Amino acid sequence: MTSITSSAVLRTDDSRFQDLPGYPFAPHYVSNLPGFEGLRVHYLDEGAADSTSIVLCLHGQPTWSYLYRKMIPVFAAAGHRVIAPDLLGFGRSDKPVDEHFYTFSRHRALLVAFIRSVILASVPDAKITLVVQDWGGILGLTLPMEFPDHIDRLLVMNTGLGTGDVPLGQGFLDWRAFSNSRPDLDIAALMRRGERTLSEAEGNAYAAPFPDVSYKAGVRRFPNLVPDNPDADGAALSRAARDWLRDEWQGRSFMAIGMRDPVLGPPVMHNLRKLIRGCPAPFELEEGGHFVQEHGEIIARRALEVLF
Repeated sequence: MTSITSSAVLRTDDSRFQDLPGYPFAPHYVSNLPGFEGLRVHYLDEGAADSTSIVLCLHGQPTWSYLYRKMIPVFAAAGHRVIAPDLLGFGRSDKPVDEHFYTFSRHRALLVAFIRSVILASVPDAKITLVVQDWGGILGLTLPMEFPDHIDRLLVMNTGLGTGDVPLGQGFLDWRAFSNSRPDLDIAALMRRGERTLSEAEGNAYAAPFPDVSYKAGVRRFPNLVPDNPDADGAALSRAARDWLRDEWQGRSFMAIGMRDPVLGPPVMHNLRKLIRGCPAPFELEEGGHFVQEHGEIIARRALEVLF
């Protein structure tokens, strides 16, 4: 793991996270993850602290744990402990400025280290419900085979697997080109364009972690990390995960689809469903777009009915 000096890392000032709408959650931090020593990772930790039933919510790009603010209370009220980390480069986590820091393998390793150090070290018998969307799924769907004795439920929303042997859709290619043309991406505007129900204050909350362009190295890099050929970083691992989910997955699954997503919408999700052994027919949200967690309360309630 390449060392990152503190001078090459930005940390968003806490003042930018005050009074965000619908986000009353206390921050938690870990700075000693193996391989990431000295880098501070933020996570939410809500609900029953002594529960062995963990709901682990993984965000994508350019979002952060704010994305799960409507789902966390539902899971917590049902008696689960809910944990939602921010990937490095996003949210309240540290943000290395070197774009080369951001790789598929590094961020997948971050999630593995987080599960081992934050969850399993204190709850060795944890049963984990993995909640994923966007990059949360591109990375997160490779985790069940890593933790087959712990991850036993999946809630999958608008995501895919980066296997590198399937052509990337035109919707994604258009998104990647759009992102690459805007190194200082207007995140608030993007979010409000993608989800019309968002208020101006909510759009600004999504942008809160990024005071200026220097904080957006991860935002810029992630669209270019999706494996687009069989030898790309993460592609072989994703193919192994695809085979494992299809042939060996024994857990319960629930899929929700934001039907208005032009990038990871119905065609991608229906294909993904075929790769998850035993996945039932999806819950389709006709008004939902890519950031379908903005309709998260009803998704969480439906998922609880199916998964537990």
